[in-house]
Amino acid sequence: MSYDPVARIRRFNRAVTRETGVLDTSFLGRGRPLGLARVIHAIGRNGADLEAIRDTLGLEKALLSRYLKSLQDEGLVTLIRDTEDGRRRIAALTDTGLAELEAYNALSDTRANDLLDRHPHPETLLAAMDLVASALGRDRITFQLADPRSPDALYCLGEYYAELGRRFETGFDVTLSCDPEATDMLAPRGAFLLALSDGLPLGCVGLKGTDKGYAEIKRLWVAPSARGMKLARRLMDRIEATARTLGIAALRLDTNSALPEAVALYQSSGWTEIDRFNDDPYPDHFFEKTLTAAQR
Repeated sequence: MSYDPVARIRRFNRAVTRETGVLDTSFLGRGRPLGLARVIHAIGRNGADLEAIRDTLGLEKALLSRYLKSLQDEGLVTLIRDTEDGRRRIAALTDTGLAELEAYNALSDTRANDLLDRHPHPETLLAAMDLVASALGRDRITFQLADPRSPDALYCLGEYYAELGRRFETGFDVTLSCDPEATDMLAPRGAFLLALSDGLPLGCVGLKGTDKGYAEIKRLWVAPSARGMKLARRLMDRIEATARTLGIAALRLDTNSALPEAVALYQSSGWTEIDRFNDDPYPDHFFEKTLTAAQR
């Protein structure tokens, strides 16, 4: 019999409160509480729009105003009006504010490394943290078109290839597959889409342009910590919408029986199974979807 789930969640909340210093009046010993430190971080090196800060931190307008006034009084922040929209205000860190940001980052990095050093299985700890962060941030996942050669894209593709290597009986060698060229997944020929949680990549999918009368969906991957939250379907919906904006009329994809969740996703989302259309050695399921004129 498992222990009371609510009691376990509350224990977790208390542990996180202690570890992150939520109740400290001097967070990381810098003389101000966590709330003010988080505003400094949200403003960042390049400054930020006040509405963006409120949205990032989930703060009420009045509370953010009090925080900003306190930081202004310390000489850490300046407020300026947007030159293109006088109603829009931008918060920027002064030189002193930038120094505080660097000090906070250094101290936070040290605390994080200390926590990992104390744990006998740091990767297990990080995986648990990823799972919790994905669950708590599921409604704040963002989607961003990216260059498939960018660091975040390469991270996702590396994780994708590694997983195929574990799940396929034959292993997986990307050099043997029909790996798309990066330029085939860049507009106006194609696209590469990332799912991000607080700036960290959680998933990806590619749209490979071809000269065969159709484009291909490639490299759909979701991090283990974000599975079960319909993120794969959201990625597919968005990449299909991107295909429509590029005037693509037909899509194809392939997958392997060792990925039953992928097969089930395509079967339940309007894709039609077809005969093999390529000589890639790995797939054994092939699908097609026609984008009607109304959809496009």
